[in-house]
Amino acid sequence: MVKFNRFTLDNGLRVIVNEDKATPMAVLNILYDVGARDEDPGQTGFAHLFEHLMFGGSVNIPSYDEPLQRVGGENNAFTSNDITNYYITLPAVNLETAFWLESDRMLSLAFSEKSLEVQRNVVMEEFKQRYLNQPYGDVWLNLRPMVYKTHPYRWATIGKELSHIENAQIGDVKAFFKKHYNPQNAIMVVGGDVDTEQVKMLAEKWFGPIPAGEKYHRNLPQELPQHEERRATITAKVPLNSIYIAFQMADRMSEAYYITDLMSDILSRGNSSRLYKTLIKEKQIFSEVHAYMTGSLDTGMFVIDGRPLPGISIETAEAAIWEELEKLKAEPVPVDELTKVKNKTESTMVFSEISLLDNAMNIAYFELLGDAELLNTEPARYLAITAQQVQQQARAMLVKENSSTLIYLAE
Repeated sequence: MVKFNRFTLDNGLRVIVNEDKATPMAVLNILYDVGARDEDPGQTGFAHLFEHLMFGGSVNIPSYDEPLQRVGGENNAFTSNDITNYYITLPAVNLETAFWLESDRMLSLAFSEKSLEVQRNVVMEEFKQRYLNQPYGDVWLNLRPMVYKTHPYRWATIGKELSHIENAQIGDVKAFFKKHYNPQNAIMVVGGDVDTEQVKMLAEKWFGPIPAGEKYHRNLPQELPQHEERRATITAKVPLNSIYIAFQMADRMSEAYYITDLMSDILSRGNSSRLYKTLIKEKQIFSEVHAYMTGSLDTGMFVIDGRPLPGISIETAEAAIWEELEKLKAEPVPVDELTKVKNKTESTMVFSEISLLDNAMNIAYFELLGDAELLNTEPARYLAITAQQVQQQARAMLVKENSSTLIYLAE
């Protein structure tokens, strides 16, 4: 059970405090309600470019890392299709340093042609290295547009194409910052050896004077249900043939999300999971095979991917995957198997409460979903799922008409 206090500043910044006196450390986590889905289709990759720009110095602080390192702190960030998240961990006695660093970034980044040039090159290099020049690196650049035809999830966080980053102008970048990086579009969680009153005082002092900004109202084109099988084959410089099968799945707040999450564990969590046991150990068709989901706020993706062993044809490998999916649809999961994956899920959640940073991130994320309190009811939602629900969900979702299959053939 995670306990916390909350308050909202006049400028709309939501602040949640998770007091944990068992540690001498503190964490300050800021979630901005902006991700790659909020980008212009002609200017993608901006949310991720921004994450890099946020470390390029702000108006009053030319170097972000230096003051933090001096007080024994660490920081990082990540961007997804849905959110951008920044965090600092440091000794609790130095908490105020985190406040003035983050507030200065929110108040005003130091936008300069030089900073933009540097970060643009960093991101372009990352695009080339991780997505274009690495085996299977472009899988999401190819798979997303197969699964999504209208929703902005059709491009990856890095962006749709390199030229979008290459051509990013300072004016566009400033407009993106003004639109999304403001107090009413942010959720701040402070955790660790802190005191709610102290956090309130620091929040008022450092964040209170920042103008609220305009409220961003999201109005995205939603993805229509898929009714036809989609396929693509790519011949590429990859070590082994590879297969990816993606299914459209429910959004993050749907009950079906939880059922699908358990289904991915039944198929592929650990050595006793179905795909591992049958396709790797018994039949020796794959060298590796996985089932996972994107957990997106809007329509998500449930993906199964695998690398067949040398000498095994793609057709044999694909048929073997479908055979396992048909079993899920044909009969309910035995009670003990379902109980085992539920227990694993529950213990993962309990363990994440031990980590100060995980806790802070989770609280911020659930607040974004509607209410941080939801974090405490999560385990119960999983435990309530029945074998019949899993079977029904498999029957509805794991069908050819809802599948996008991407095959890589080694040159």
